[in-house]
Amino acid sequence: MRNSRTVIASAVFPILALLLLTTPLSAQQSCKELRSLRLPNTVITSATTVYAGSFTPPGFHAPLGTLPAFCRVAATTKPAIRFEVWLPLHHWNGKFQGVGNGGTAGVISYRAMAGALRRGYATASTDTGHANRPPTNGFDATWALGHPELVADFGYRGLHLTTVNAKQIAQEFYGKEPVHSYYVGCSQGGQQGLMEAQRFPEDYDGLLVGDPANNWTRHYAGAHLWYSLATLKDPQSYIPPAKVPILAKAVVAACDTLDGIADGVLDDPRQCHFDPAVLTCRAGQDAASCFTPRQVKAIKQIWAGAHDSKGELIVPPIVPGGEDGPGGWSSWITGNRPFNSTHWKAADGVFQNMIFEDRSYNPLHFNYDTDMKTMLAKTSRSMDAVNPDLRPLRRRGGKLILYHGWSDPDISPLNTINYYNQVEATVGRDTPQFVRLFMVPGMNHCAGGPGPNHFDGVTALEEWVEDGEAPEKIIAFHTTEGEIDRTRPLCPYPQVAVYNGKGSTNNAANFSCRLPSQKAAR
Repeated sequence: MRNSRTVIASAVFPILALLLLTTPLSAQQSCKELRSLRLPNTVITSATTVYAGSFTPPGFHAPLGTLPAFCRVAATTKPAIRFEVWLPLHHWNGKFQGVGNGGTAGVISYRAMAGALRRGYATASTDTGHANRPPTNGFDATWALGHPELVADFGYRGLHLTTVNAKQIAQEFYGKEPVHSYYVGCSQGGQQGLMEAQRFPEDYDGLLVGDPANNWTRHYAGAHLWYSLATLKDPQSYIPPAKVPILAKAVVAACDTLDGIADGVLDDPRQCHFDPAVLTCRAGQDAASCFTPRQVKAIKQIWAGAHDSKGELIVPPIVPGGEDGPGGWSSWITGNRPFNSTHWKAADGVFQNMIFEDRSYNPLHFNYDTDMKTMLAKTSRSMDAVNPDLRPLRRRGGKLILYHGWSDPDISPLNTINYYNQVEATVGRDTPQFVRLFMVPGMNHCAGGPGPNHFDGVTALEEWVEDGEAPEKIIAFHTTEGEIDRTRPLCPYPQVAVYNGKGSTNNAANFSCRLPSQKAAR
């Protein structure tokens, strides 16, 4: 029989070992002492302990809840790249997660940091080197006027330098470097993720990249601006938001069952060839239940995409499906009135401040033959993450999960498919060994929409990086009033979820990932 000391030791030592793994040792720097840490061209401005519970970040009107205790470090890298690092005081999972931005950045992504912190990650975010002018719509670009160095920080330098510095801060705090580093971002954050994978493959072991604005220059000209031109250049072409549901219902009626299931979701909108001309009002009429000929023309132009005079497509267009709802056309395409849509707000500021550096410039006068060259020369080097050669990422063992909502009214899902195909053409047949793309039917821009649009890509990425288990499917779910009412597997492209023929079509277990019987053409 063991003596009492042996019993106590056997019980206590595992607890002590756990504490040593999950909390900073007394010999390591405390949170406050991190202020004295020296980093290249960087000043740590504060390092404070935030106790468990709620925390209200700067600019927030409501607190972020259910946060564990953490060390909050704020710093600035020259010239003006502000960033924060949050370090769990207890139960650190040993890993680091960098998170991305949206729009034109200019703010630190506190909500994304909170999500990473709750999972036990040390996490960091940056404003990428500038502050958005309040009140902001998420697309302020006034900071860019006459400052190409800030555009470069926004495009690629800000996140990279933040990543390097944040990992160093974590190493100093915990006494060891993170065992794995992950990146998570969508939209502009998707552009940032692909920029990291292409230019700085050593920064992250795994990257979760959604709805990426990686074809940035062409997206601003061929999407943000083009959809605005289609509805605003001719005032009679403007589509009131009250008419959007008419289009949405007609698209669903025409194309919903092409995948064999009536669920209000287009599994592959490339198969939908709906002609909005059937919704044309009678001659001389402009009723609430139909579209005028000029409005029909605008819809067709949006789905066709922008072209120059030689017929060259500037960037792939958005596709039918998901027009209705708070994250659909009424926000991105129409706004609640002319010149108030998200696409117009994005185009107007960038074209005035970043491209032509003239705040009197009217983007409605943009010429795709001549001005497109000017635009590419101005921003492509800093902003475009379009290099398909990801072999450096593969050589260092990195993994990349791409995803895109089929019903995205902002960034075309076809653009992400094109990029994946270009990677495959460049890297070869082993591309799925380190890069996989998951298309999400019925998901709007990064979230929302009529289809299953909630899923845990982080766990799938962790299992791939840490256990070598490549994601063969990711289960997504849809909620109504907070209750899950539908699940569906997301499949590695070009596979799609195919109903097995038995059981509820709202249950992911009744679907299998298979190659489509024939490729859709668009």
